[in-house]
Amino acid sequence: MHPDTSPATTRPDAVMSDAEAAVEARRIIADAYRPAPTTPTAYRDTSPLPTRGDTPPVIQPGRPPMSQGATDASVLMLAGGAMTAMVGGTAAVLMYVSQYADPLVCGLVFGAPTALLLALARLLKGAKPEPDTHHHYDGPVYQDQRNIHTRTTGVWAKTTNQP
Repeated sequence: MHPDTSPATTRPDAVMSDAEAAVEARRIIADAYRPAPTTPTAYRDTSPLPTRGDTPPVIQPGRPPMSQGATDASVLMLAGGAMTAMVGGTAAVLMYVSQYADPLVCGLVFGAPTALLLALARLLKGAKPEPDTHHHYDGPVYQDQRNIHTRTTGVWAKTTNQP
């Protein structure tokens, strides 16, 4: 235990002897070089997780959970926004530097490649052929393929299914 060094017990006019100063110096040095307490800073629970439970799911850091289609659309919108910002920034710099550029002409010149790329992307997306479906059966097979047309009308929803 360390001696009490609160202001009530310490006199300002007190002078330490050489022996007391040496003891106090050893105590200060020992406190400085004392190893840090071994309090754990992390804990990993290795017990197996239950397959079911009443604990609600926790949102994880990063992008929120989305379907693959929503994720693809999100990335496409981010890329389109970046491309639009780059094209618009280039047009703005060109008009500012030249002090003569016509905004309509710049809009057509810089907008045409963007419109062309979007049109080509739409064309390539629509040009994918339907995948071939091959069924291989071993034994007697009965296939029933029907198309059902559903129509829902009215304030009180009435659904009509017709083959």
